[in-house]
Amino acid sequence: MTERENEKHSLDRWSQKLSNALHILDLKPDNPLILDLAAQSARSVDPSAGPISAFYVGYAAALAASSGQVDAQEAMRSAAQTAMTLCQDGNDQDPGSGGWAETAQ
Repeated sequence: MTERENEKHSLDRWSQKLSNALHILDLKPDNPLILDLAAQSARSVDPSAGPISAFYVGYAAALAASSGQVDAQEAMRSAAQTAMTLCQDGNDQDPGSGGWAETAQ
């Protein structure tokens, strides 16, 4: 097994263990997407932005999936894509940009 395969296997096992411990048995996370989001956030904003972005994306995906409008995997992909789009601007724009804060909702 190559080092990359070992890393993937280890991450898959960790994801399964964490899912079981948190009683999230039906989720099949897209680990490469989450890792890509964390890496892009860390590069474009700050190293600490990676885990923070992953947390926010997970939270947003959980809210969207719990509404019943989309399944968990689609909610995660959509939230991750939104975050990756924001990564293109880095930390340069106003915090209200790209969200609903200025939409009078």
